[in-house]
Amino acid sequence: MIVIQPLPAVKVPLLDLKPQTLALAGELTSAFTRVLNSGRFILGPEVEEFERNIAALTGAKHAIGVSSGTDAILLALMALGIGPGDEVICPSFTFFATGGCVTRAGATPVFADCCPASFNLDVKDAARRITARTRAIIPVDLFGQVAEMDPIMELARQHGLAVIEDAAQALGACYRGRRAGSIGDFGTFSFYPSKNLGALGDAGLLTTNDDELAAKARLLRTHGENPKYFHHLVGGNFRMDPLQAALLGVKLPHLAEYTRRRQENAAYYTHELGKIRGVGDRVILPVAYPHNHHIWNQYTLRVTKRDALRSFLAEREIGTEIYYPRPLHLQECFAVAGRTPEALPVSERLAEECVSIPIFPDLTRAQQDFVVGAIADFLAETA
Repeated sequence: MIVIQPLPAVKVPLLDLKPQTLALAGELTSAFTRVLNSGRFILGPEVEEFERNIAALTGAKHAIGVSSGTDAILLALMALGIGPGDEVICPSFTFFATGGCVTRAGATPVFADCCPASFNLDVKDAARRITARTRAIIPVDLFGQVAEMDPIMELARQHGLAVIEDAAQALGACYRGRRAGSIGDFGTFSFYPSKNLGALGDAGLLTTNDDELAAKARLLRTHGENPKYFHHLVGGNFRMDPLQAALLGVKLPHLAEYTRRRQENAAYYTHELGKIRGVGDRVILPVAYPHNHHIWNQYTLRVTKRDALRSFLAEREIGTEIYYPRPLHLQECFAVAGRTPEALPVSERLAEECVSIPIFPDLTRAQQDFVVGAIADFLAETA
């Protein structure tokens, strides 16, 4: 008699970088050796080549490699001369760096609510927060989908405001045929390892189509000095490491394939999860607008019993993450003494309901089926 052994449980991490990295181990090692042998460890040709390639990819005239996505936002604010007495509008439902950099520049972040479908900035809510002190808007292309840039740019034009597009999660994404980071006065990118194009450490980049802003940002990137030891402005040390530029250069030709796999994984989730009773009610699937090219840095559900689902999936060794559990307007560091923060109901609801499930390029169909099955079981058990 043949005894069929049960298959082991499928374990699904939120993110697994090993397959992608190990597949390129030889090329990455060669890039490391090339930098090692060059003796050039600050800026230089590796960074310059990577900048040219990203400029071509985004369609921006200038690309400026920096130390992180956070520093890219800070550098953009500094190049625009934004500081004490100024206000900058940004979404509340986003990663901390968006608002944190405004405060670091000496300005005041003014938090606006978000769209419940796309998770991005609610332009109408942003418009009502403009004052005489407003200098800029920072829309965020959250989870890989570009914000509604046409109405944002029109709003900025009407009020004489700068626009810094925080495209940290959206390299290669498009809005009405235009690439993320090429639309505003500045675009900012992160190459944190979890991004669609991830470094082997921290790195970031700034894009712009403005020659003067590009020149000022490059100056500020290296303490405002030119030539060496002669300082025109007080800048910072925001330089991209040539080693990270070289390693990213190895991965860049594969970015389109990484993105294609993420998009296929997202489409599969949407199709399979859409069959489950309770989806659309107790579980809301993410929306990709037809005029956008969504790159799916995250696949984020809205769940009425979010924490219960997360615990249920954790018991089955399925990785999840909450992006983000507390909106920025409710963060302690932004509190103003004696003032109760204004309610931003959508951002607060998203913080209570959102949970991201695995979407990385090397996710297998068996792993996705396991995730889908677990969510179906949860909804059946909690009906």
